[in-house]
Amino acid sequence: MDNGQKDSKLFSDLEYLGFNKTDNWELYGSNTAGPEKQAVKEVEENKEKTLLYEREVICPVCETRFNARAVKVSAARTVSKDSDFFIRYSVINPYFYDVWVCNSCGYASMKKDFEYIKEHQIEHIKKNITSRWRGRKYPETYDLDIAIERYKLSLLNYAVRNAKNSSKAMNCLKIAWMYRLKEDVESEQTFLLQTLEGLENAYYNEDFPMYGMDRFTTMYLIGELSRRTGNDEKAMQWFSKVITTTSVSPKLKDLARDQKDLIKFDHSHNDTDLSAPAAGEPAAEGSKKGFFRSIFRGL
Repeated sequence: MDNGQKDSKLFSDLEYLGFNKTDNWELYGSNTAGPEKQAVKEVEENKEKTLLYEREVICPVCETRFNARAVKVSAARTVSKDSDFFIRYSVINPYFYDVWVCNSCGYASMKKDFEYIKEHQIEHIKKNITSRWRGRKYPETYDLDIAIERYKLSLLNYAVRNAKNSSKAMNCLKIAWMYRLKEDVESEQTFLLQTLEGLENAYYNEDFPMYGMDRFTTMYLIGELSRRTGNDEKAMQWFSKVITTTSVSPKLKDLARDQKDLIKFDHSHNDTDLSAPAAGEPAAEGSKKGFFRSIFRGL
């Protein structure tokens, strides 16, 4: 029943006074906050536009020149940092603008890696991405959903070009962070698990530093992602490695100790044994094909 029909019953029995048709009369009317919220949104978007600038980029795949949006260095305001290095910002979120997309060919990458693509990888992009690319006109400012879409497009490109595991892992981590902002716990966990797998592989097979992290920072992050995905026993092992390695900075050792203490506190209150399989440990994920098929659906 719509509001007109419902409210007309409120005024029934007044017909004898001449009020026969009251279908168009509403007691409270429409939500007056709607236009106000829209006005606030427009003000925020206009403010965000002033914090962005256009940077000309040449696509390494199709050589098209395009403008990529970037956040002014002075614009971002840090609010806090999570234990897995996720930075929370106010005013404007630089993570939203971390992926560059060529609208001509569909090539996408986190900006740190955008120019670094080999000739054989370009051929893979042209064959598997460009041949299917339909193009997408993005608004002047990006929101959380757009950021997730662009990170997933970047991840698809990384998968197609068989990029380094560290690149794929960092891309997955940033998607997990976006889902954390969205408060979608299940999706966050999915991408944290993928991050963990890629990061462990990169730890043993790639050179350091990678994405600004040295070997010890990566050790800590593997431990923290293990903790966040329910594998406390594994997390304790990695945190212990950080703490007992002599060349690790005191600050990083303190972080590892804090997270070890947090695990011990949780287990002491849950009466669980760290030597046993971690309670609530996620079940094994499905095949990688299934994972990529599910996350890229709709792109």
